Amino acid sequence: MASLTHHHNKKTGVTYVYSVESYWDKEKKRPANKQVCLGRVDKETGEVIPSKRTAGTAKRAASAPGVTAKALVAGPHLLLEKLTEQTGLGVMLKKCFPEIHAAMLSMVYFIVQKGLALSHCGQWSSGHLHPYGDIMLSQWISDLLPRITADARQQFLSLWLGKLPDKDYRCYDITPASSYAGYNEYVKYGYVWDKEPLPQINLALLFGQDSRLPAYCQRMPGNIADVAAMTTTMQSLGSLGSAVIHFVLDSGFYSEDNVDELFLRKRKFTIAVPDGRKWAEKIFEQYYESIQSPANYLQIDDGEALYAQTVPHPWGRAGNQSYLHLYFNTRQAAEESDRFDGELSKYEDELAGGRRVREHEEYYQRYFVLKETPKRGLEISFNDEAIQRSRKRYAGLFCILSNAIKAPAPALLAYRARDAVETSFDDLKNHLDMKRLLMHSSAAMDARLFLQFLALIYISKIRNVLQADKMLRGLTVREVMGDMETLVQIRYSHDYGQLYTATSPVQRKIMKAFGVSIQA
Repeated sequence: MASLTHHHNKKTGVTYVYSVESYWDKEKKRPANKQVCLGRVDKETGEVIPSKRTAGTAKRAASAPGVTAKALVAGPHLLLEKLTEQTGLGVMLKKCFPEIHAAMLSMVYFIVQKGLALSHCGQWSSGHLHPYGDIMLSQWISDLLPRITADARQQFLSLWLGKLPDKDYRCYDITPASSYAGYNEYVKYGYVWDKEPLPQINLALLFGQDSRLPAYCQRMPGNIADVAAMTTTMQSLGSLGSAVIHFVLDSGFYSEDNVDELFLRKRKFTIAVPDGRKWAEKIFEQYYESIQSPANYLQIDDGEALYAQTVPHPWGRAGNQSYLHLYFNTRQAAEESDRFDGELSKYEDELAGGRRVREHEEYYQRYFVLKETPKRGLEISFNDEAIQRSRKRYAGLFCILSNAIKAPAPALLAYRARDAVETSFDDLKNHLDMKRLLMHSSAAMDARLFLQFLALIYISKIRNVLQADKMLRGLTVREVMGDMETLVQIRYSHDYGQLYTATSPVQRKIMKAFGVSIQA
């Protein structure tokens, strides 16, 4: 990891700026640092006067009267500018936000590089190269956020969705973000996912499986349920003119009404069916014996093996064509059987202690025989027939319903690729400062969330580049940003141009992977 540091010489009174890179000394078998002097700090202006070790521009500038220089951290900017060009984000933002697109890009670059609240952007903008090119103070940013209007955001999302491949599967999920805001109508108390006793908002996100890029985001009230959130998102996508989307959804979004809605809007979908759905269990009853045939043995790419069978399933009164993919995993069956026995013991304790839980009533009725007697009170015994039937028939079973994927293997792989959206939520909360939202107005909050979404596109793109490079695969996004921090651009006054400090081996590898080149 590289960084900038200042050393003050007490004898001469001169402060020098050094680039410091940490590395592991293989011979001495201990950490070590490599320091390169970039120049000295001018006492009056605070600007960096480059060292005379550099050739060309630096020598000419150093010998000219009245020439000063300003040093700006440039490495992260070079990478992000390249990605801005490759993705077309710069063009789209300029079209949708013609007056403030450069400032927006600077804020996004700051979020990607530092992952801090925008109140820290002022200090960062004074020492880093960025699109806006000037210092961005906190109050100035607060005045700018309301100018990131809802109409312009929707226009951008429409352009961005149109740029992504139509055939890409889109994983959909929602995540909450806690907030201290007291006057925001979208901040509500809801299900406490993160164990935070604070009101929250929900952020819905679509993530492309093949592109591995965020496709769409939408803010929702903190008390909205998953199934209602999905309906709202489909309505919004319809208004954007985005009809060709294949939704990949977890079981939390399953309901008969939601599936009906998906068919009604002619959306392609692949959704996990929750446990305990009697219509799915009835179908599995018919195929329980045949599913474990060698003909249904399925080897997954990661080495996992299971049995799978697909059953055509007309959905609803209209008989809409869909496919129910049945999966049976013997290892999972054993684990679920043990877990099932533990749950039965817990339910028995609840009944015996008079602590019945309303959500468990279905299990009480199905797996226990309850008899009230005048002398002994409540007698509890197990319904062994129902328990054995459930253990034998349903342990290790899971189902995926799709109206687009006809074979069980691609349906399972598409569903499991939902991990990408979970990674995105983790990025938003831990890398991009969305753990707490402090904006009190809904307009400012929406603008901030939109900047987070843009930053997430860059984070995802950087990770995609790293994963495609064998030498860089072990680096995190934050490590890459840190390694590029010591690549400094030195700008001279009086039209003497600019130059960059020497690059380290790690920086050269990173720049090659991203297709970045600089003039010596």
